[in-house]
Amino acid sequence: MVRVVVIGGGAAGASAAARARRLDPNAEVILIERGSMITHAPCGMPYAIGGIVRSHEELQTYTPEEFEKERNIKVLIRTEVVDIDAEKKTVTVRRGGAQETIIWDKLVIATGAKPLVPRIAGVELKGILTMRHPDEVPTLKGHLEKAKTVAVVGGGYIGVEMAEVLLELGKKVLLFEQFDQVLPGALDADVAALVADEMRTKGVELHLGEKVVEFRGAEHVNKVVTEKGEYQVDEVVLAVGVRPDVDLAVRAGAKLGETGAVYVNEYMETTVPDVYAAGDVAEKVHRVTGKRVWIPLAPTANKEGQVAGGNAVRGRVLKFPGVVGTAVTKFYNLYIARTGLSEKEANALGLKAQSALIKARTKAHYMPGAETVHVKLIAEESTGRLLGGQIVGKSSVVAAYADILAVAVQSGYAVSDLFFSDIGYMPDTAPVWHPLIVAARVLSRGKL
Repeated sequence: MVRVVVIGGGAAGASAAARARRLDPNAEVILIERGSMITHAPCGMPYAIGGIVRSHEELQTYTPEEFEKERNIKVLIRTEVVDIDAEKKTVTVRRGGAQETIIWDKLVIATGAKPLVPRIAGVELKGILTMRHPDEVPTLKGHLEKAKTVAVVGGGYIGVEMAEVLLELGKKVLLFEQFDQVLPGALDADVAALVADEMRTKGVELHLGEKVVEFRGAEHVNKVVTEKGEYQVDEVVLAVGVRPDVDLAVRAGAKLGETGAVYVNEYMETTVPDVYAAGDVAEKVHRVTGKRVWIPLAPTANKEGQVAGGNAVRGRVLKFPGVVGTAVTKFYNLYIARTGLSEKEANALGLKAQSALIKARTKAHYMPGAETVHVKLIAEESTGRLLGGQIVGKSSVVAAYADILAVAVQSGYAVSDLFFSDIGYMPDTAPVWHPLIVAARVLSRGKL
């Protein structure tokens, strides 16, 4: 009987454990989680902090007890892995102040990512908050409740989402981003400007192109210092990004890839025999470029966990083909989505790109409830191959547009293929000229 030990109870880890159990009912599967929750959703933390989700405990799909009983998987919560010996095939864990050793035949490392804490003077002060695990929500809420002015440092996904939450909590919100746009890793400047306009309209004080250089305060932060000025604050939310939590993988002897995440092959195998890695801790391959990337997203983690867990008990029965980086977020009712490469990413890679940004409606003009949507498509100039796209609009249909586009991009569609796609129509769901089709026609430069 094979024993599979999975480290990390988030998306990738829980998925790996469940898949291993399903493909081998006789396997012994042990899931180890440092916190109190498994199958948890860190991406839901802003909504729990803001009270949209009633309790942080709702950010889990299964309780440890449910998972253990229904899946026949041994779950160890509040258990920290302190060492891995790949030669002896053991992990050393600490539970309740005591240490014990667990032997494994196959090991899956799914330790995820941890907040990036920049080297800024004063960053160790109290009142400077990061977000990683849903367990932290009550503490974060306690910090933010009494604050009147909160600085958000970082204009990525978490920064944008937290800005909304803080506004809804009645706080004055200052958002600092060292680049001259919000969502610099996701959107091109022209699309990001649409998001920034909406954020300003709702009351966020945006400081774009303004790098934070120091935090000041006696013990608790009370001032943010940038290259351009000083600002009084009560609390700071650090949202400058995350990095893969590779410490245990390194202890196991796993090689890191060029992105700094764990190097894995298409079977989610690390360079150490019988050791797999999945989720935010692992590198991915971009399906447009074939290059190694690190894009930490929950849907990807779930799928990688399936591959790692299945292969751990059956041996190379599943392959993970890679990603195109599809992501969706929102600011109030403005939905923001992207997939594939941005125009600036494509050009940086030497793929001479052309683009089109169009404005359309989400329904036929005569139907009530229609909203404006902006669609940007990016294609390789020489071949017409779709490279990516970005969609922004005040309707959740934006996410569906991105999903259609993601399939087109990963399938190698040309602009003409998208134009002739048989996308459905009825007046209440889309205009007869679907916004994606219109964008493809405009991008064709008169060829369609």
